[in-house]
Amino acid sequence: MGNEFSADQMTGQRLMVGFDGTEFNTDLEFLIGTLKVGGIILFARNIENPNQLARLCTAIQDHARYAGQPPVFIAIDQEGGTVARLRQPHFREFPGIPALTTPSEAKTFALEMAGQLSELGINMNMAPVLDIAPKGMQSIMERRSFGHDPIHVAAMGKAMIESFQEQGIMAVAKHFPGIGRTTLDSHLDMPELDVSADGLEAFDLIPFQASLTADVAGMMLSHIYYKQIDPLWPASLSKAIASDLLRRRLGFDGIVMTDDLDMGAIVNHYDIYTVIEQILAAEIDIALICHKGPNIEIAFEEIKRKTTNDEGFAQKNRESVARILRLKEKFNLAG
Repeated sequence: MGNEFSADQMTGQRLMVGFDGTEFNTDLEFLIGTLKVGGIILFARNIENPNQLARLCTAIQDHARYAGQPPVFIAIDQEGGTVARLRQPHFREFPGIPALTTPSEAKTFALEMAGQLSELGINMNMAPVLDIAPKGMQSIMERRSFGHDPIHVAAMGKAMIESFQEQGIMAVAKHFPGIGRTTLDSHLDMPELDVSADGLEAFDLIPFQASLTADVAGMMLSHIYYKQIDPLWPASLSKAIASDLLRRRLGFDGIVMTDDLDMGAIVNHYDIYTVIEQILAAEIDIALICHKGPNIEIAFEEIKRKTTNDEGFAQKNRESVARILRLKEKFNLAG
């Protein structure tokens, strides 16, 4: 699958993007028909009520089909609690995951949330959070984490992933390799974490390893700078973390994506050209760009240029697109 794809189609599959508006519009037409993006991410700005949202998701998939494209990942951040795009009065709200105490509760929570997402036409959830919020510090993830015990977080996350995916909702575990020990918000700037690979493995990586046993569809990389592991690049741009640690050492063969490349941790430090070069070098499958702007088109042109002119990048590109298409087929997005 994908052998007959054009360079534009191969390139577009590597992008998941946001847009403005609540109806299918010329921006979406351009993103799907011209840039041939493989994924769309929804935010509160795109959502009014269930009927409107279901119509929008249907229109996105209809246009992909019309444009001769594979079905689109339609993703949302629906963790529950403080991070949820579907809000009352039009949508059922879910509690934050710290309120859940047993894997059975996590399964039920995910089952009910997956039902809501499926009815709307959403097929991917940027959840669960597998970051561990240690005791005795003001973790940035305190209100979004299952807790401070790696074994508990692992069991809860695994239950939630299995439940989401049994219902046809692709789960994306985040934020690899773990941001629970940081206090600075990466929306604003880039946090640092001075921890060794062994230190990560003994604590932060435990839930992510469990997510692999649940066959998690995707993994989202953090914008954290783990200076002992990669002295040059944050995780979301790091070959040492995405390729060497996640793919080689842990053996993950699902899709790997960045966190939003519009966040302060990235835009304050790197231009989009540098970012795309690093993503391609690190075997990161999907660049996530959540806001309308020139960077989406620049990213498209840069991915296309580099994967057309460099055989090393071209080979990695073929592998990434194969992973993306395999996942779309597995979850029968066309159905």
